Amino acid sequence: MTLFPPGSARAHTVSTTSVMGGALCLSVSAILVKLAGVDAATTAMLRCALAVLVLVPLAIGEQRRRGCLSRPGIGWAAIAGVALGIDYAAWTAAIYQVGAGISTVLINVQVIVLPLLALFIDREPIARRFLRALPLMLLGMSFVGGIWDVAALGMRTVTGTLLGLLAGLSYGAYLFLTRRAALDEPGRVIQPLTWATASAAVTTALLATFTGGPRLTGIGVRSWMLLIVLAVLGQVVAWLLVHHGSARLVPTTTAALLLVQPVLALALSAAVLSEHPTRLQILGAIIVIAAVAVANGLFRRRTEIQPGRTKPQPVHTDDAGITRFRDSTGPSPRRGDGPF
Repeated sequence: MTLFPPGSARAHTVSTTSVMGGALCLSVSAILVKLAGVDAATTAMLRCALAVLVLVPLAIGEQRRRGCLSRPGIGWAAIAGVALGIDYAAWTAAIYQVGAGISTVLINVQVIVLPLLALFIDREPIARRFLRALPLMLLGMSFVGGIWDVAALGMRTVTGTLLGLLAGLSYGAYLFLTRRAALDEPGRVIQPLTWATASAAVTTALLATFTGGPRLTGIGVRSWMLLIVLAVLGQVVAWLLVHHGSARLVPTTTAALLLVQPVLALALSAAVLSEHPTRLQILGAIIVIAAVAVANGLFRRRTEIQPGRTKPQPVHTDDAGITRFRDSTGPSPRRGDGPF
């Protein structure tokens, strides 16, 4: 059931809030990974595997209400899951190489990947205001991640940076594929996410064999609890919110809104891990927020016009000096009826 018309301002606000809520949940992920203290490969696999256990009953409920996901839909979800698995494996490894801040910033190269994929594959144009704000976004992200702090960069920086960029490319591909699938099969959000998460679990398990395989022994109770929270909050809740909102937003808007993730991660790191941001990181956070606002036209004065109707045109000025308007698509005013 659609609560609001797809093109209404209320629907846009709900979709934007949904993506922002998902970004908030995703920003917690890096902190939970560090607190859990489990190796990267095992963390990436368990994040997906535990999430599948939560998603399956939800998917069955959606199937009864909305019907089964089509075979092409399952196929696209599985392909998206491969991209998500690569993203998780590379990003989790990058956290231990360059830290939560820089790795979280690096994966947000999706701000370029998602709109470009939509442009070249689906021929969706990129708004000029997004292109104007893009340099600011990239600059702000680099400040937030501490990339300019050369003195703090170690020998593992190159490896961590490459892993982070690989995660970002996969992240953008996942967002594009899931958004496209959501448009093809409206009303079905949980089933595609379940298939994608299961595919990601298999992908991360296969990738883990290159680093000695998942290590399920020796994980303490506290670490298990944190991994469960990571799976529920950082996978199930986060992606349900992002998928719900992104299907109703243009790719540039989704990509820009998700840029608040590293900014939120900075604030949460300071509150939970006592990792207080530097002045340059605070400046970067302000720049990112401003750039997101510019990209989404929040600083542009707009007149809301209903779909299928054109801008109101002046009819006449009455005795009180007030200009009356009518819609140019409506009938001309008749004597005695007034200008409306």
